Amino acid sequence: MNKRPALGRGLGALLQNADTDITSKSADDKGNVVGTVSTILISNIEANPFQPRTQFEKEALLELADSIKELGIIQPVTVRKLGYDKYQLISGERRFRASQIAGLDRIPAFIRIANDQEMLEMALVENIQRENLDAIEVAFSYQKLIEECNLTQEKLSERVGKKRSTVANFLRLLKLPAEIQLAIRTKDITMGHARALINLTDTKKQLAIFHKTVKEGLSVRQVEELVQDKKAENADKIAQFKKGKSASLTFSQQKIKEDLASFLKTDVQLQTNSKGKGKIVIPFSSEEQLERVIELLGL
Repeated sequence: MNKRPALGRGLGALLQNADTDITSKSADDKGNVVGTVSTILISNIEANPFQPRTQFEKEALLELADSIKELGIIQPVTVRKLGYDKYQLISGERRFRASQIAGLDRIPAFIRIANDQEMLEMALVENIQRENLDAIEVAFSYQKLIEECNLTQEKLSERVGKKRSTVANFLRLLKLPAEIQLAIRTKDITMGHARALINLTDTKKQLAIFHKTVKEGLSVRQVEELVQDKKAENADKIAQFKKGKSASLTFSQQKIKEDLASFLKTDVQLQTNSKGKGKIVIPFSSEEQLERVIELLGL
């Protein structure tokens, strides 16, 4: 009875086969090896789990499929080799999908080696640079790169060839309510509108201005003015609140405050709460003024 081959030996034989080699860099080896552009079966390619684009326009895909039928694929897709006749898409998903629609069974592909983190980075960076992603897809891609590849915003800006401020502006979009993020994706508002809305921290006010923008077709400038008006309104309310707080002193408390200010010859703040507790604050602008206050208090 023959012994079954050890697993390690079987795996070694598999990796030494040029058809399944995932480490060779030579283009002279037989079969589809890394570092080469080869024509491979579409059925042997699995989708990219890190694809940043989540929406593909059907009409645009059909147009690309018609072009592929007539002219073929000009630019190969990029894949990584997983093992025996198995590949995973890194970039070029629109071409991959359009080729399927066109009825192709094979597609030209540039074969690379990549672990999951390297693949994620390559897929995101290449797609961000080459594809017409919407602003939210770009923002999600940046966020994935930061979280999965442990990058700072500074390092990320270097990888994608963008200014750090540009990267930061995209990431801020993810703080907006889901309804506004969806509107960016569907092009109901622009990134300029969204950047203006980010300057408001109150979600209800953001949504109110957003709904007005969509309904009336407001320009970015008009949205910026509305946001500034809301911020000014908030500032007024805060000022009124502070003023009301000092005005809430009783007559006797107000009299004590004024007498102290007159006696010490400096401004005096007296604050109380609903339970009758509070504090007296005596500000001073110099060491000499502090000493004079101490002396007047007999300390």
